[in-house]
Amino acid sequence: MALWHAIAVGTSLLLSVVPPPSEPGAEAKTYKADPVHSSVLFRIKHLDVSYFHGRFNGVAGTFVFDDENPSAASLDIQIKVEDIDTNNADRDKHLKSPDFFDAEKYPLVTFKSRSLRKAGDHSYEVTGDLTLHGVIKPLTVKLERVGSGKDPWGGYRTGFETVFTIKRSDFGMTNMIGPVGDEVRLTVAIEGVRQ
Repeated sequence: MALWHAIAVGTSLLLSVVPPPSEPGAEAKTYKADPVHSSVLFRIKHLDVSYFHGRFNGVAGTFVFDDENPSAASLDIQIKVEDIDTNNADRDKHLKSPDFFDAEKYPLVTFKSRSLRKAGDHSYEVTGDLTLHGVIKPLTVKLERVGSGKDPWGGYRTGFETVFTIKRSDFGMTNMIGPVGDEVRLTVAIEGVRQ
């Protein structure tokens, strides 16, 4: 009886000092942006009387996310200027021209993070470099995690959204400022599939 008591006490002592195993999936995971369920929308003033909206189709990139260690997260997002869509072919062609984006010379808009920190239950502050029209500028935005979960095809997804404003003149895009606004509001919603 004393032997069984000693074993029981020893076992409970061992259990009290061995940390519980971490939950599966707690470490950093890589997600690939799903271009069908990710969006980049923009809003800009027209003639100072209304807001005009457009979008970029086909968002690409990856992000690494770790719930337990947000500072280990990283984002690397790319948008093809060629994919701009304003529901008007002539306007899209003009926006791709050297008057604005100059898509032939600067085919990509990119964002690469440098740091990420938790700012709330489901929000984060991410700092990185935005490259637009060949100009690189630091950018800090608030990122909201919309949700995470299994999809119907056996995968696992998580999604983020951010809304922020930039000045196109900061990136050397100064043509037609006045008739077309300088400030551009961007909404970026990324849904990623865990790899």
